[in-house]
Amino acid sequence: MDRVVLLLLLLLCVAPLVRGYPSGLVMDSCVDLLPHHSGQSPQTKPAPFTVTMDRSSYKLGDPVKVTLLASTSSFTGFLLEAREVGGLSPVGSFFVIPANARLLTCSLKTNSAVAHNSGSTKTSIQVTWTLASGNAKNIQFHASFVQNFYTFWVDVTSPTLTFANGVAGGSTTLPTTTTTIQQFAPPSLVQQKSISSANCSVSKVCFSQPSNCDPANADCYFMSALMVSGEAIRYEMKGPSNGYIAFGFSDDQNMGNDDIYICGIGSNGMVQVQHAFSTGRTYPNILPLGNVSDITASVQNGVISCSFTSTNIISLERTTGFSNAYYILFVHGPSSNGQIQIHTETFISTKMINISSPEVVLDAGVPSIFKAHGALMLISWMTLGSLGMMVARYLKKTAKGEKLIGKDVWFVVHVGVMILTVAATIIAFILIFSYEQQWSGGVHPVLGCLVMILSFLQPIMALLRCAPQHPRRFLFNWSHALNALVIKVLAVAAIFTGLQYLDSTADQWLVKVMGGMVGWEALFFILLDVQSRCMANRTDTLDLTAMTNEGLLVALFFLGNFAFLVALLVGIGSS
Repeated sequence: MDRVVLLLLLLLCVAPLVRGYPSGLVMDSCVDLLPHHSGQSPQTKPAPFTVTMDRSSYKLGDPVKVTLLASTSSFTGFLLEAREVGGLSPVGSFFVIPANARLLTCSLKTNSAVAHNSGSTKTSIQVTWTLASGNAKNIQFHASFVQNFYTFWVDVTSPTLTFANGVAGGSTTLPTTTTTIQQFAPPSLVQQKSISSANCSVSKVCFSQPSNCDPANADCYFMSALMVSGEAIRYEMKGPSNGYIAFGFSDDQNMGNDDIYICGIGSNGMVQVQHAFSTGRTYPNILPLGNVSDITASVQNGVISCSFTSTNIISLERTTGFSNAYYILFVHGPSSNGQIQIHTETFISTKMINISSPEVVLDAGVPSIFKAHGALMLISWMTLGSLGMMVARYLKKTAKGEKLIGKDVWFVVHVGVMILTVAATIIAFILIFSYEQQWSGGVHPVLGCLVMILSFLQPIMALLRCAPQHPRRFLFNWSHALNALVIKVLAVAAIFTGLQYLDSTADQWLVKVMGGMVGWEALFFILLDVQSRCMANRTDTLDLTAMTNEGLLVALFFLGNFAFLVALLVGIGSS
């Protein structure tokens, strides 16, 4: 027993010593760069690590690649900042980082430091830093390296990065005249050039929605990339929007890790060009525009157009350079006071493309998981749910006295069908949230969540119901029926809003077919209710003719319902 107590005391004593920061959330180290390991001191011998840059001088807006390199052994943790020579506060921002690193906010400056995001071993880290504006001075990069809990080096510095008076791109020769280097670039004063699909797949890569549409049409979303030289790309984009349009290059078909160009209406009402980098499903990091020139932009009758030439290299987390293949993403959405909001629609290329190999790229369409989600919700609440509600409300007298597993047949059918309905709803809910992995905003997800919550409560209420002879049984009957009606209304509204997203046709025919399906169902609920009331006024409540009429009405309803369902499922599948 004494040994057990002694062991516990020993563990309590050493517990504080094993505190570490494998996640890289080391904001308390921003000033002194110390790992803050309890009772430990940094190494005084020369560090087996170096901090180097890809250039010795920089100008405002220049991207500077910084490399942390292990010469003889690896490291598990690190912290990197850029500081003015002799200064203690970080300056500038980092924007291209590898998968095993994370951006930090130090001294209230967003993305002003980089650290590890796990305790994995590392031999090199390469990031990109820039200083967009301000009173620039000579810079040194300061880093700390952690090998293990006991062994770490603090404030390993790079050679001095000298500031050369000017802005980025001053030494680059571009085809035309206007070069504006800032986060927003206004349109040039040259006449807007016409954006067309001429020479698509001949000399330039083209991507559009609808596929192969003519950018002269007001409803066409279009972008193209023409390699002017080995270092310059002429980009064009056009499409209807009340805020912005944007395209990006990605190494997968999901949002995140994308090199983006945004063409949007600024706070001054003029169309402006932005360069950005996306690190996830959040607001992208706005970058200095870099080496961009010959910017022409306009908005006419709600259609935004932008053209510009860029020598900025395409730079992603895993892939860099013009010679590599990328997926193309095209989005559009609203903006507020010049700041872009969450996009309302996304088009993604079916395959990866190489800008140096001209071709026409097709839109991949709606992700399959979106289609599965929509199909499950449609089947759940427009067919299965309708069947369950009709059986419980109108067909109790059918096969009266017939038992199945000890219960009335109508009750077994009702419970079985509604269990399938709730199960399909849960699956649809999990599918879409596992794909999105965040709240996307808008009316549709709100409606969907309400449907999910109320659907989950409905069987719980049924399990807790009192006996049929209980004096308060009517409370369950009314609450159960009312909750079912509310779920049905919310589900129909959610399906309508979802179909508006899935249906990219001009006449929104899927929405119209859904309207017909709802009207068909409402008609038969009215007919069945009239039939039921007529039957209630009869003395022969078991009249076979009345029961046959109800059965025929339900059968006719489901013939039409099945036709509408097939049409909608085919439409969703081909969206």
